[in-house]
Amino acid sequence: MSKYGDYVLFTDSTCDLPNNMAEDMNIKVMAMGFLMEEKAYNHYLDAREMSLDEFYKKLKSGIQSQTTQIAFNSYTDYWEPYLKAGKDIVYISFTSGLSGTYNTSKIAARDLLENYPDRSITIIDSLCASAGQGALMYYVGNKYKNEKPSSEELVAYAENIKLKICHWFVVDDIDQLKRGGRISGVTATFAKALQIKPVLSLDNEGKLINVGKIRGNNNVNDLLIKKMKQDAENYKSQTVFVAHADNIEGAKELKKELKGLVNDVLIFDIGPVIGTHVGSGMLALVFLGKRNLEM
Repeated sequence: MSKYGDYVLFTDSTCDLPNNMAEDMNIKVMAMGFLMEEKAYNHYLDAREMSLDEFYKKLKSGIQSQTTQIAFNSYTDYWEPYLKAGKDIVYISFTSGLSGTYNTSKIAARDLLENYPDRSITIIDSLCASAGQGALMYYVGNKYKNEKPSSEELVAYAENIKLKICHWFVVDDIDQLKRGGRISGVTATFAKALQIKPVLSLDNEGKLINVGKIRGNNNVNDLLIKKMKQDAENYKSQTVFVAHADNIEGAKELKKELKGLVNDVLIFDIGPVIGTHVGSGMLALVFLGKRNLEM
């Protein structure tokens, strides 16, 4: 067990947490990668290598994006300076249900600890993605900053709430789902013609699940708010999270409709790692409650 100040809190940029918020909570964020036009980019929360506007503009033009895991050697680059300085590591990773990041980090930690046997590296599988991972980091980061817990206390807290993070995503870009092989061309054609939007969530294994569909834009906010009212724990006192992929107007409208229902609403931008798979226009609502995959 490490006292506060003797360990460092890490996550990866799949969390889509606003950069200033991560910095304020002193969360160290590892960049995730993606490929576009045969060029490799690292996605940092400040989008320094490619802005989100440029990313989604390219995606909408038909340019393909492919995501990559954090390179094995990157864990050494990020973690070893702190281990050398006598600090321990707590790392909350992108869900193992969608990426090999968690497993790779476990192997990297084992190798590093051979050289630093007096240190510890604790890795938590978030079982969350995008704004869901961001919401988890918001809660964990605030506890880390304000309550200054031991590493053992922080890890127990994260493990206790991670499956209470409820993710609801409504996908707008049917073509991107088709390009990613997640739906067939025939299904995509019918979905576009009928203005059908897939509704996605994460199950208890952190896997992305298609839970249903809705028709038209007018039903999106109604569905998301309905799910919050059904599944959230005391939503009136909660801070909830609206996330969007190149859909700020939709996010602002959802926030407006949530005003008065909840304590506060934070808007997150969805970065390239998840944006690659869901395309532009996606809207999401994340809150604390019970993961229920029934619409």
